[in-house]
Amino acid sequence: MNSRRNFLKQSLMGAGTMALGPGLFASSTNGKAPKRFIFIHKGNGLLPNTLAPPTLSEEDKIKEKKKEAFEVSLGDHDLPAWMGALSEHKKEMTVLQGLSGKMCTTGHHTWQSSLGVYKANERLSSIKWATVDFELAKLFPSSLEHIELACFPNGGGNSRGNINGIEKGFSARGPQQPNYAFGSPKVAIQELFKSVLSDKDSKMAYQLERRLLEFAAKNEGDIAGELRGLEKSKVKNYSDSIEGIRERNRKMDAMSDIIRKHAPKLDDKYFADDISTIDRQIGHSEILLSTLISGMTNVVTLTADELGTSYTGISGIEKEIVNLHDVGHGKPVGAVQALEVREKVRSHHMSLLDRIVTRLKNVPEDGGTMFDNTMLLYFPDNGETHHSHGTEWPFIVMSGKNAKLDIAGKYIRLPHYGKEGHKTLGNFYTTILNAYGNPIEHYGAIDTGLAHMDQKGAIKQFT
Repeated sequence: MNSRRNFLKQSLMGAGTMALGPGLFASSTNGKAPKRFIFIHKGNGLLPNTLAPPTLSEEDKIKEKKKEAFEVSLGDHDLPAWMGALSEHKKEMTVLQGLSGKMCTTGHHTWQSSLGVYKANERLSSIKWATVDFELAKLFPSSLEHIELACFPNGGGNSRGNINGIEKGFSARGPQQPNYAFGSPKVAIQELFKSVLSDKDSKMAYQLERRLLEFAAKNEGDIAGELRGLEKSKVKNYSDSIEGIRERNRKMDAMSDIIRKHAPKLDDKYFADDISTIDRQIGHSEILLSTLISGMTNVVTLTADELGTSYTGISGIEKEIVNLHDVGHGKPVGAVQALEVREKVRSHHMSLLDRIVTRLKNVPEDGGTMFDNTMLLYFPDNGETHHSHGTEWPFIVMSGKNAKLDIAGKYIRLPHYGKEGHKTLGNFYTTILNAYGNPIEHYGAIDTGLAHMDQKGAIKQFT
């Protein structure tokens, strides 16, 4: 019994981000192209002052400094230098300032907080409900439902040092149900695209897995027939889980031609165990694109970095191993000051956003492009800075012309924390969920520090 359970555990780990969904292809029930969502989050905060357009009027610069509400068109302004990679996408871009997230964990490791809008920690009992990315995946079902990729930290946090494996991620399927994320492009390709891998060893491994799953499902089912009560229920759950993986594999086999067509084509360096952080992020971006374009999923979450991620490959300091915690405390890397290191990291992240948006703009769909039906959100795990108070939670949003929110092409600063009209992370996610078909009254926990304000509901000006 124990060996079967160990086998199942390993099988489920490999399928961790590939739970069975009700659809075969990533299409909506009304026959139109589905809406797609990409969540990219980073550690070590996102400094609000670095997001403001440098060409704001003197009046707006004063409002920005005082954190007073205002809104301007990005088309009338230059972007900060580090956002330069997105200059061609300004009409689809939103810089959103003024949200807060004090109801979230804002420490070194934040787990599911920024996606779930509640205080989370390493204990599964802290996961209160499904994170917003999974709620959106339910609205636009697909064969794999949701895929999560991560540049795990080397120590602490979710991965506990297993940066190239499959570990608990930063999303959650439901209460006490963490998602599992792929830590390297290599393991992601091995698991996500194993049905179409052409080398002999991969084919043999895939066929062996199918036979083992078939045997295990039947064997566990036979055992369940001989048991009673709780033990019968447990064994039946194992059997059902294995059968779920087999059904997922059958659906993926049916999609093999289109999956093979859009499988990522990566150089050997992306398969190395000692891959640099920069290349790991690029590899993950290519996998993200392949899974969306092939229709395997409609929702992908990427942890670009976490505070414990040992950064390597940063432009200009490629040979340095950068400690983000030290950078957060203002420590330079060689002759490069901490703020410049931060800018180099953010600039690279913008190149990833440009890669994703540009590619999706070049994939035809329903008389337009795939990007028309896509929303991408880039934001920090833990708020405004290294030791964040959670009073600010900046976002960069890229959204296509069929998006349900009226925010594209704008720099928006909402009322600051505690001011009349202030909005939280929960209000923003509620707005997105409501706009795309989930009528939830309010998503996320309430900030007890704002008890004097009505915190529930969507941000009406965005719809």
